[in-house]
Amino acid sequence: MSVGYRLFDSAQMYHNEKELAQAIKASTIKRKEVFITTKLSSGTNYENTKRSIQSSLSALDLDYIDLLLIHSPYPQAKEMYRAMEEFYHQGAIKALGISNFDTQQYLEFIKTCKIIPAVNQLQVHVFFQRESLQQIMQKHGTIMQAWSPFAAGKNNFFTNETLLKIGKKYHKTPAQVGLRYLIERNVNVIPKSSKKERMSENLNLFDFTLSREDLSAIKKLDRNQSLFGWDM
Repeated sequence: MSVGYRLFDSAQMYHNEKELAQAIKASTIKRKEVFITTKLSSGTNYENTKRSIQSSLSALDLDYIDLLLIHSPYPQAKEMYRAMEEFYHQGAIKALGISNFDTQQYLEFIKTCKIIPAVNQLQVHVFFQRESLQQIMQKHGTIMQAWSPFAAGKNNFFTNETLLKIGKKYHKTPAQVGLRYLIERNVNVIPKSSKKERMSENLNLFDFTLSREDLSAIKKLDRNQSLFGWDM
């Protein structure tokens, strides 16, 4: 928090909601100055999902959640979302979203949504850029948010020759170039780090702009496939 991070991404599956609540309470930051995201695990049905949402509110010790996501395209996702919409109308959730929905799943899901998901949180990075899905979501008003924008270091992300070469021009690291590329594509990024100096580095992205040549070079890194076996 001390370096300026104000968005906190949690989930029932991570078992970190109570710890996040304790950290926010221990800080001097006002509630309105932080943005809390959490994700629902499978709620099985409408009533159980309502109880699940209430459980997250209690664990986080909050009157409202800024963004609530369905963690995966569960078979009962549409029923879960109906419960989420109810909490949204009550003011207990400020924005609704989904996570890990591919193109077909997204298009099928929004057919029954009264409120179009504000966010679809996905695996997105320079090796898996997902531009076609982003274009489809933009037409419907859904923002692409990138989890693991560093590809968890796979494919030698941090020593990639293209990212190193571009970074040298701007005195930036491959990590900063990779994040900047996504930002310039209007992808919302949530990089993960436990090191304070890396957190500061991840925020230092707004004093340079990639050239057309840079963008073209990075686009060529796209392999158009997942790097994580469980996210296929």
